[in-house]
Amino acid sequence: QVQLIESGGGLVQAGESLRLSCTASGRAFKSYAVGWFRQGPGKEREFVAAIGWTGLTILYADSAKGRFTVSRDNSKSSVYLQMNSLNPDDTAVYTCAAGYYLGDTDLKTDKYNYWGQGTRVTVSS
Repeated sequence: QVQLIESGGGLVQAGESLRLSCTASGRAFKSYAVGWFRQGPGKEREFVAAIGWTGLTILYADSAKGRFTVSRDNSKSSVYLQMNSLNPDDTAVYTCAAGYYLGDTDLKTDKYNYWGQGTRVTVSS
C-alpha cells in the first residue's frame, strides 16, 4: 500500500511560480512511475506531467511544455512539479498518482495504482 501526499499548492498571481511536491509512504518508491493530473472548475481531469519509474521518461501535456518541470528524488520518496509562468487557466486541484512499474505508454492514462487527495492551485489575473 502506498499513500501519496501532495503539498505546495496555494494562491498566486499570474506569472508567478509554485512547486508542488508529492511524497509517498511505503517502500519501493523507485519502482513507481508518478504522474500529475489536474481538474479545474467545471472541467474533466486532465494529464499534466509524468515521470517514469526509471526517471528516463518524462512527458508533459502541451499546456505544460516549456513552463512545468517534473522531477523525482527517490531518496526522499518524492516527485516534484515546478510550475512557472502560471496563468488563470492553471487553476485546478493538482493530484499525483503512482503506478507500480507503469509502462511509458500508460503514463498519460488513469492506469495508476494509487492517487493522492490533491492540492489546490489558484492563479489570479
